[in-house]
Amino acid sequence: MLTSQRKKLILDALKRDGQVLAKPLSESFGVSEDTVRRDLRELAAEGKLQRVHGGALPSSPAVADLAKRRSIGSEAKAAIGRAAAQMIAPGQIAIVDGGTTAIQLVRHLPIDLRATIVTHSPSIAVELAEHEALEVVLIGGRLFRHSMVTVGAAAIEALSHIRADLYFMGVTGVHPEAGLSTGDLEEAYIKRALAAHAAETVVLASSEKLNAASAYKIADIDAVSTIVVEKGTPREATAPFDALGVTIVRA
Repeated sequence: MLTSQRKKLILDALKRDGQVLAKPLSESFGVSEDTVRRDLRELAAEGKLQRVHGGALPSSPAVADLAKRRSIGSEAKAAIGRAAAQMIAPGQIAIVDGGTTAIQLVRHLPIDLRATIVTHSPSIAVELAEHEALEVVLIGGRLFRHSMVTVGAAAIEALSHIRADLYFMGVTGVHPEAGLSTGDLEEAYIKRALAAHAAETVVLASSEKLNAASAYKIADIDAVSTIVVEKGTPREATAPFDALGVTIVRA
């Protein structure tokens, strides 16, 4: 069997089953596990899957740069943002992550809402400039341009004084076994710290992020209380999270 044929079969199996394991693949193809692992490495380098111990998971297209991410599922992100915005009650303190879906969230906040928004995203803070009833707390640090958020020790230190009611987390991958993930190590650290300083974490997840994984783990899935998805997300995509007790909100 040609390498190109094996790779196509691997991607077909990944799409069908949601994961692949090197040992069963090697037995099916009649090749060594080393050969399969080489195929997986090459596919991972092409951005077509995310390698994990023993095999691979689907990779998320959400690791693209900011300009490209703005064009992915814009209507779905607007619906998710609208539903998430309705979760913030007057008087609450909410942490809002960076990213294109989070921008939709703050755009749907009522102009007269009296609450506190904590963010490490300058873009989010600018979106809220006209909301005079809102208290906006901007966390400083080193600017990570890929997502337009601050990261690093200074940002994490600033969080030590904050206790929020809600944290609206943006991710590139949400998987029942691999957990929450993102494409940058420092982003993973800051997201984990943000979650630790909120009573409840809500993940904003357009459909391409579900059952997918990225290189850097943020937390296990049990760190999440709620996942907000677009209305048309297939039930089979959310069923694994339902089974784990995570609340699914369809926007």
